Amino acid sequence: MALDPESFDKAVVDYDFSKGGSTKKLLDQMAEAGGFTATKLAKARDMLKDMQSQINEKGHDSSKILNWLSFPACLCATGTRGFFVESLKRQMFNVVSTTCGMLDHDIARAYKHYYHGSFELDDLELSEVGLMRLGNVVVPNQSYGEIIEAMVMPILEDIRRDRIAETGKSGADLWLGFGSIDLVWELGKRIGTEDSIIFWAAKHKIPVVIPGITDGSIGAQLFMFRQKYRDFHIDTLADEQILSDLTWDVETSNALMIGGGISKHHVIWWNQYREGLDSAVYITTAPEHDGSLSGARLREAISWGKMKPEAPHICVEGDASVLLPILGADIFG
Repeated sequence: MALDPESFDKAVVDYDFSKGGSTKKLLDQMAEAGGFTATKLAKARDMLKDMQSQINEKGHDSSKILNWLSFPACLCATGTRGFFVESLKRQMFNVVSTTCGMLDHDIARAYKHYYHGSFELDDLELSEVGLMRLGNVVVPNQSYGEIIEAMVMPILEDIRRDRIAETGKSGADLWLGFGSIDLVWELGKRIGTEDSIIFWAAKHKIPVVIPGITDGSIGAQLFMFRQKYRDFHIDTLADEQILSDLTWDVETSNALMIGGGISKHHVIWWNQYREGLDSAVYITTAPEHDGSLSGARLREAISWGKMKPEAPHICVEGDASVLLPILGADIFG
């Protein structure tokens, strides 16, 4: 297509810091100022507000609209967890794809603290005193493995007793249909606190699918529970049935995806069966040239039928622990 020189008619405007310091005003100026990623962040804000308006107008009805949220667990070890909590509290998203560590950090931090550290700490010294490092966050063992084991194992016993009473089934049949979505709801209902993701997922019955449910501390607890009850299992294909039922005939499907891997892929994978997402915002630090799903831009998903060719989409390159709080300050402010 030949370029029209006259089509470039929107001038770059300098920031005017005398206009006040609200996040909304800053993002509004980013849209006018250019500056590479700044323009993308402003567009992402507008798209997310549109997603929020759409789901509110449809009364959060998942048969009419799906707003997907996917993210990796590591962000839940930081205060960025608050973005996810607030978004589920407000029901801005009604289906979530994430990793097992989300449960680990969400439950652990509901009852114990993580602490500020630095990237430069000596990891050998940390290990010798029972401290673990996640980037520049320090996680004491008593705030992670110990508290998760203390909280989760008794709850699994409770869940088992209740399912026996409610279903009248036993053995492997007892767990048919019990996937990671049900596990999250049961944990949220029983030990979730109002500052946790699982609390609001359970309260609003928002499906939170964890395809790699064994890849974390909670996964280890599930494995240990199986040593006692050999018929115990998580029905992961029941999760897939729920996603299939949600996706197949839904009128509109949008997504906010942070990072890549299995969480992102589960979102775009299911949306290929409805000819792709209708809109999407992607935040990543991965370079496109590494060839991974984390680096893959949304335009690549068009070639797989996972993003509609005409669908508005934006990829914002940057650290989600910086970008999500800026977006949240405007969207939820």
